[in-house]
Amino acid sequence: MRVGSSVKRALFFSISFPLFLAMISSISDFDGGTLAAGPKVSERAIRAHIKFLSDDLLEGRAPGTRGGELAAKYIAAQFEAMGLEPAGVNGSYFQPVRLVGVKADPATKLVVRGNGREASFNFGDEYVASTGAQTERVALNSELVFVGYGIDAPEYRWNDYKGSPEDFRDKILVIMVNDPPATSEEPNLFGGRALTYYGRWTYKYEEAARRGAAGAILIHTDESAGYPWSVVRTSNGSWRYDLARDANDKTPYLKLRSWITNEAAKRLFQLAGLDLEELRRQAASRDFKPVKLNLQAEIDLRSELKRVEAPNVLGLLPGRDAQLRNEYVVYTAHWDHLGIGEPDARGDAIYNGAVDNATGVAAVLAIADAMTRLPQSERPRRSVLFLMTTAEEQGLLGAEWFARYPTVPIDKIAADINLDALNVLGVTRDFVALGANRSTLQQVVEAVARDRGLKVGSDPRPEQGSFFRSDHFPLAKAGVPAISLESGEEFVGRPAGWGKQRFDEYNTKRYHQPSDEYDPSWDLRGTVQEAEIALDIGLRVANADEMPRYNPNDEFAKARRAPK
Repeated sequence: MRVGSSVKRALFFSISFPLFLAMISSISDFDGGTLAAGPKVSERAIRAHIKFLSDDLLEGRAPGTRGGELAAKYIAAQFEAMGLEPAGVNGSYFQPVRLVGVKADPATKLVVRGNGREASFNFGDEYVASTGAQTERVALNSELVFVGYGIDAPEYRWNDYKGSPEDFRDKILVIMVNDPPATSEEPNLFGGRALTYYGRWTYKYEEAARRGAAGAILIHTDESAGYPWSVVRTSNGSWRYDLARDANDKTPYLKLRSWITNEAAKRLFQLAGLDLEELRRQAASRDFKPVKLNLQAEIDLRSELKRVEAPNVLGLLPGRDAQLRNEYVVYTAHWDHLGIGEPDARGDAIYNGAVDNATGVAAVLAIADAMTRLPQSERPRRSVLFLMTTAEEQGLLGAEWFARYPTVPIDKIAADINLDALNVLGVTRDFVALGANRSTLQQVVEAVARDRGLKVGSDPRPEQGSFFRSDHFPLAKAGVPAISLESGEEFVGRPAGWGKQRFDEYNTKRYHQPSDEYDPSWDLRGTVQEAEIALDIGLRVANADEMPRYNPNDEFAKARRAPK
């Protein structure tokens, strides 16, 4: 639906408010199709939560907006109704996260000059840009340098930043996303088919900033990103947020953060008299050296600027064990989405985020309700913290804030179980627990699968690096054993390949689009199944004698301090 007048908003509210009141009350259990014994979550409650959180009334739940505030207060009201203790700051359910938002002027041109020629690129169609400077205007006229994959990874004997530091300082770096490809001689180079953090766009920006670059332009392809250019365009076409910096924050940042389409990148390299595909081939080697393009990029990026606080929402179920109650199992799900943005072909400008991630929030609320209804003697031994984060869509910012400023000791967190974009298509014979193989959580996951007669599948799309793309990742970096649950692909009563086909359809047509809306025909037995798997895993971790631990050689093991 288009964003309308105050009259229309009043109409939305009159329709949605009875739904809001209904969902505040408790809703009876429904067995979502799983066979295992144990506490159950309510399908009707999950459906009701999704319907409300993805309603047009909430205007896409962007951080710092009225709709985002409504979502956060709705979650806090649910926590309070369940009897969870406030676990935010100052005795509240909220942990304010300080954000700075910028919204780039879409009329901004990127102009590149060299060899007596000039090329101009249009915002949205050919490139997008934002700034990390947290200012309203950034004007650059800087040299372009191609740095291949933009990776410095000593453990792989790989360095795309060969040369002097001056070769990169104050330059705009042009970078390919993803990892260098594995070879027959090194099939496990950079994880083989699986994407490492070095391949993530966040790493590319971070490393470029550490090198003192003025900016970075990432080259998009649908294959390398795992989604079409339309997702990049809509994700960067409205407000983009960063954690607010203060005078003491010395974290390096880029004045220009940009993406460019592959076709536009080809045109840029042609201006330099170079072939992009040939440079891609060269960049796949350890011998690659940065290439000065002998081009100057000029941009005068003007942005709207606002400073907001958008809260994480936290509720606590205290553990029943006098010793273990000072340790915590955490459930995470992000309540935010993209808000109001560019209209689609139907004129709809509200990015409702029904699957992403009203489903995850609804499931965590249902899990919390199921746990609070357990008899006191069956409550978990460890405490359980329910953490609903803000600004995940902006780069996992709410989870990053919590990892920096935890409301409970970070080394006392036994595990994080993350729920993001759950299955709304029906019951499966398998499920995926991203990251479980990194720690002793794998044993818990396998036990849950065995008891439920399910298979534990591997990541069906390892090249997309999903482990690095949701809220469990900042906690993993801080040393917390973490998993993110995803549905399997073997759907009961469906032919082979049906699940993949539906995922691809969602990824192409609805992911980060206004069309990610609630559908009453959804088979939420699949959502219930995922929620009950997550519930089972959390209870087992909460009741175990020892906390999970990372495998000794895992990259996150060193971040975990020994429990005191």
